[in-house]
Amino acid sequence: MKFHEMTSGALAAVDRDQTLVVLPIAAVEQHGPHLPTGTDLIICGAVAEALERALPESVLLLPTHWLGASAHHLRFGATMTAELDTYIATLGEMARQPLADGFQRVLFLNGHGGNVDPMKIALRELHIEFPRAILSGASYWSIAAAVIAAGLEGEDKAVGHACEFETSIIQHLRPELVDDEKRAHAGPSLPDEIEGLFVSRDMKQRTRTGCTGRPDLATAEKGAAMFTGIVERVGIAARAMLAEPLPE
Repeated sequence: MKFHEMTSGALAAVDRDQTLVVLPIAAVEQHGPHLPTGTDLIICGAVAEALERALPESVLLLPTHWLGASAHHLRFGATMTAELDTYIATLGEMARQPLADGFQRVLFLNGHGGNVDPMKIALRELHIEFPRAILSGASYWSIAAAVIAAGLEGEDKAVGHACEFETSIIQHLRPELVDDEKRAHAGPSLPDEIEGLFVSRDMKQRTRTGCTGRPDLATAEKGAAMFTGIVERVGIAARAMLAEPLPE
């Protein structure tokens, strides 16, 4: 079920207790010299739509929210962002409406790293208002971490930025948007964690090119295989949220 394709009458008839409301959240920001600014939007939206196709009777999909928390990319330009307080409030408002309408199960499906912390804060704030609802959220890559690690050839087995993973997925979903002439080894990048400590660095400090890892190793075939595995794993997570008993 797609919220934006349904009438108010059809939405009124949807089971409030046994439907998972899925809110995909992404970003539009620079993705190095070879990927489109809408990379996160394209990937997250595709995963969410594939999930809805797999569970059409029990998933109510809202449109993918394209504006993310992306201030750490601003110095590279080609980036849209919301202030953190604004973003947290926006996530709360998007989820609050279906919750106020009686829906009891909500999933933020995230497709951008900068959204993770504000997403968790928004969920914590919503829980105060809706303690009997099941409020969940995760990045698709954390749900499917093993699938992604198994599909990557380079030394880095996790999702970076315009990396081997994201480049492979865009090659699979939208190959015409990849500038292959500018796809290259990203070179060294600085971590945002040292000895268990979070270190606040923007992308300009972390990488010279605005991307990380080995986009030069990306292929559409890798992207297709990983995308299939991601959708399967997200489907398992969605079914788990549908099976979870509602709080007393």
